[in-house]
Amino acid sequence: MSQTEDPVFETAGEHESVTLLREVIRRIEEAKPFPLSSSVRIEPAEVLDLLEEAMDRLPEEIRQARWLLKEREDFLAKVQREGDDILDAARAHAERMVSKQEVVRQAKTEAQRVKEAAEADARRLRHEAEDYVDQHLAKFEIVLDRVTKTVAAGRAKLQVVTLPDAAPGDIDHIEGEGEGGFFDQELTDE
Repeated sequence: MSQTEDPVFETAGEHESVTLLREVIRRIEEAKPFPLSSSVRIEPAEVLDLLEEAMDRLPEEIRQARWLLKEREDFLAKVQREGDDILDAARAHAERMVSKQEVVRQAKTEAQRVKEAAEADARRLRHEAEDYVDQHLAKFEIVLDRVTKTVAAGRAKLQVVTLPDAAPGDIDHIEGEGEGGFFDQELTDE
């Protein structure tokens, strides 16, 4: 198989210098041999013209190839920068997520602390209120005890002593009538 039949060389849009070099190869392969000799007859002027034209076009194609390489490098650099930017954004997002989780954790801890402090304050206030009420009820109990004793003493002074032969409700037989004894107005109005 000759190089002209090689599919690697038969690419679309191949460079003109490659085309010219293929033409040189084709002409050498198709050259007719001299009679009784293994040497082939080639027109040197035609081959030289093709080679010179290929050489003339080569710098332009090399320049284009360099330009394509630079574009490729620029594209790769751009893609690398974009990839780095995406990674940086992903890292920043991850940090924000971790930060949010940390904020939530701290908020829960703070909420628990505030709740416990509020419960402790509520217990303290309840105990203080109970103590306050108990002290005032104790004072009130003392006052009520004194009032009860005073009422009992007053009632004792007002007790009516009944004579043994007097009937209950008989006002004439009440001892000490008119002298500080018990006087019931309802009984005298009859």
